[in-house]
Amino acid sequence: MAMPFFAPDDGPGSSFLDLLRRTGLEPFGSIRDSTGSVSVPHATTCVALRFDGGVVMAGDRRATSGNLISHRSMEKVVEADRFSGVAIAGAAGPAMEMIKLFQLQLEHYEKVEGQMLSLEGKANQLSMLVRGNLPAAMQGMVVVPIFAGFDLAAGSGRLWDYDPTGGRYEEKEFVATGSGSLHAGTVVKVGWRSNLAADDAVRLALKALWEAADADSATGGPDALRGIYPVVATITSVGWSRVEDSVLATVVEELIDEQRQRNGGGRP
Repeated sequence: MAMPFFAPDDGPGSSFLDLLRRTGLEPFGSIRDSTGSVSVPHATTCVALRFDGGVVMAGDRRATSGNLISHRSMEKVVEADRFSGVAIAGAAGPAMEMIKLFQLQLEHYEKVEGQMLSLEGKANQLSMLVRGNLPAAMQGMVVVPIFAGFDLAAGSGRLWDYDPTGGRYEEKEFVATGSGSLHAGTVVKVGWRSNLAADDAVRLALKALWEAADADSATGGPDALRGIYPVVATITSVGWSRVEDSVLATVVEELIDEQRQRNGGGRP
């Protein structure tokens, strides 16, 4: 494919999606043209919450296809750029394609404009991608992400959730999505405080996924035997930082001890 050229007054601008369309590469085109019923892996439960200094994002690692476990170590929480991240629930294939396009869109904008897109602008761009997936969503391949990041202008963490039509809604405290969102969201709602420290926010997010996995078969809990733990990341004024599995393993042991105490003091 030859390098495309545009007249100075007829260029696609800083939109990577417009650039794709102008060169004949329609995003999600293959998905829109598909018909019939197919069995695709689905990502499940993700949560995000604000704390005093930023936001925490967390997602379990299980992907399911009907009643089968398709993957045990799927990465559902992904860095969008240095100061933002995306967590996905829904059809895994379209979701991963959407994230890659989103990352390219942010990188393309920064290279063209010479500066980062604002956090709200990033949320708007993701909304356009979700809306572009609507034809596939009507066929059952719904993608419902969470977007969160640190707003450098406001000096605080912010987070948004979406509906399948591309509608975006900013949440002030926390948000959960996926099949176990009811259980995870309830745990976060009970434990959330505006002055949470980062460590406490990480523990609360991990506990939310723990309880969701206990009540929802599509949500995967921590798997110490295989060394598989949820993906948990913090986004603060210094940027994205993934929490190490060794830290999560310690928190999981504490949750196991709590469960044993509820079960009668030491009995598994």
